[in-house]
Amino acid sequence: MRVAVLSLVLLLCSCDVLKEVQGTLMNSEPTSAEVAMGLKEALTIGISKGSDALSKENGYYQSIYKILLPEEARKVTEKLKIIPGFSNVEEELVRRLNRAAEDAAVKAKPIFVSAIKGLTFEDAMQILLGPKDAATQYLHGKTYQGLYDAFQPEILSSLDKFNAIEYWEKAITAYNKIPLVEKVNPRLDDYVANEALEGLFGMVEKEELAIRSDPAKRVSDLLKKVFAKQDS
Repeated sequence: MRVAVLSLVLLLCSCDVLKEVQGTLMNSEPTSAEVAMGLKEALTIGISKGSDALSKENGYYQSIYKILLPEEARKVTEKLKIIPGFSNVEEELVRRLNRAAEDAAVKAKPIFVSAIKGLTFEDAMQILLGPKDAATQYLHGKTYQGLYDAFQPEILSSLDKFNAIEYWEKAITAYNKIPLVEKVNPRLDDYVANEALEGLFGMVEKEELAIRSDPAKRVSDLLKKVFAKQDS
């Protein structure tokens, strides 16, 4: 009986020691490598949640990231509303553009995650202690063009999949037959790619702000340790 009691005491003491050691490790200063890994994890979470949310049906179309027509295209659709067969041209085109962005967003995640891996140790601490959107802005500044180059063909493919390009070409053909109008043909693939990427970065920023401001969003020990330094 005494042996059992002694064993229980030792076990409880061991648990207390382990908790103390764990607490010490959690409260210790994160290394540059840990900061870099923590920021990569935070950004990857943001990308994953953003891509998953926006790639669902109506992910763009019924959200604050809804892609509207560029001004030049709205000039076209406004004129076409009085032409038979094009009375709802603007909303139909907007729906197709957003469907294309939702479709392409599925393929955006691995492109973004690959770009996130380029975050360096040297930048990590500056980002951690910088503005609340510092990691998002870093990723935007360092990777936007490369991401666009990889993402734009996916948008073009998705626009074609939802017949948005064909629909737009018919609209432009009808518009250009209207007397005295200035001939136009803005590139929708370029516009939609940029708008879709900005929506994704917007979702990443939202998640970064959540992780920075709400400890409950720090879902791993690494995130807790890294962002505790920001809190101090």
